[in-house]
Amino acid sequence: MDIIKISESLCPVCLKKVPAELYEHERKIFIRKKCSRHGEFEDIYYGDADVYRKFMRNYDTGAARDGHLVEKNKSCPYDCGLCENHKSSTVLANIDVTNACNYECPTCFADTAKGRKVFNPSLAQISEMMDTLRGQSPACGVIQFSGGEPTIRKDFFKIAEMARDKGFQHIQVATNGRKLARDPDYPKKLIAADVTTVYLQFDGVTPEPYQALRGFNALPEKLKAVENLKNHGPLPNAVLVPTVVKGINDRQLGDIVKFAAANIEVVRGVNFQPVSFTGRISKEELLKKRITIPDIFSALEEQLDGQITADDFLPIPVFAPLFDLLRRNDGTGEYPFLNTHPACGAWTYLFKDGKKLVPLNRLINTEAVFDLIASLKSTSKGEVLTRVTTQLPRLIRAGAITHSGKVLSLLKTVILKGSYQAASEFHDSSVLFIGSMHFMDPYNFDCERSERCCIHYVTPDLKVIPFCSYNTIHREKYLEKYSRKNAEAVTV
Repeated sequence: MDIIKISESLCPVCLKKVPAELYEHERKIFIRKKCSRHGEFEDIYYGDADVYRKFMRNYDTGAARDGHLVEKNKSCPYDCGLCENHKSSTVLANIDVTNACNYECPTCFADTAKGRKVFNPSLAQISEMMDTLRGQSPACGVIQFSGGEPTIRKDFFKIAEMARDKGFQHIQVATNGRKLARDPDYPKKLIAADVTTVYLQFDGVTPEPYQALRGFNALPEKLKAVENLKNHGPLPNAVLVPTVVKGINDRQLGDIVKFAAANIEVVRGVNFQPVSFTGRISKEELLKKRITIPDIFSALEEQLDGQITADDFLPIPVFAPLFDLLRRNDGTGEYPFLNTHPACGAWTYLFKDGKKLVPLNRLINTEAVFDLIASLKSTSKGEVLTRVTTQLPRLIRAGAITHSGKVLSLLKTVILKGSYQAASEFHDSSVLFIGSMHFMDPYNFDCERSERCCIHYVTPDLKVIPFCSYNTIHREKYLEKYSRKNAEAVTV
């Protein structure tokens, strides 16, 4: 049992910050901590020690990003801001526009149970929250509306149009899909408001996962939502978002990818989210249901007959050199500082080749591509163009002829142009994004990860708070402070 890292975590009972250690046991990484009042706690931190070590090679101890909203925080993660101790910019910002929902899911970190006070920020509050995001340095360019169920606000399209008018480059909505399923014209309304991506809750391809996770068979609604998007397509497109629980739907991950590939003209990705446990749970039940990012890799490899493996995935911070290059050469101030913790998430791209799915890493040496990008220190666009043009072709894998021309063209466009439009060209009708983000809960919380978070919430008092800190520590406080019993009826 080898201790590999000392960190800080939270007591799952009182949420007090406590010392923690990561250790390896039976080829897995565990987190162990002790609260003076509530005793010891242990959880699986990362399901494969070898993948952990590989990903941690991308750990950057670098300085904090340039821009911050408050001075250095002495009580992280309780007094968020963002403060100058935070290492990543806001890459994607969430605004909860309501705590109401038209589902009653047993599994919900937003806790949208009926009978609670109503949390519906006003349009004026939401406008100020957006201004805070756009006023950051660098400015946040990607916004997601969440909740509750954001689409049940009567003024949802006004909110989206406000985001467009304030200059957000990409607008998306996290939704259960009920509105999309019941209104065939809903995709048209979304596009009219410049909402281009639907982050669609999608837990499986049979009724059983929905019965367990949502309390009813929601599959027909999900299928109808995708059908209505396809009928309108290609925009808005969809990213399927399964909440993954061991023993509930982990045997369907390959089938979810196959479903996405079968609907690739409108489904542009799948982002698997291992479940976060927001309430009290026994150690036995925790270890029984806990699933981590490497477990998702293993399930995909088995269920897709080796078409995709752990070697095809890279951690999120490999993108940091690309953002650094674009920030140096662009001058718009829009490219974020990305210093995300390698354990937070992983990604790959699959190219659809008939009935086969071919990972990007089988076509080109992806790690070498990002090493090349990291080596481009010059601010001369001519020099960058010459090196990219001459060196990228050498990184094509042997035998990867079918897609090599397209891959090179797309990579050159992203590296040399660097705009959101250039990046979106990578998501065409034959390329599928596959990712996984593991959001923390009180049991596996690692304060070091929170300091490097790039997905944030903005609150009505104009604080910008890391995703996991908000949902673990702060959400209840904000709901209590800004909810009202007799609120104006802004939802339907």
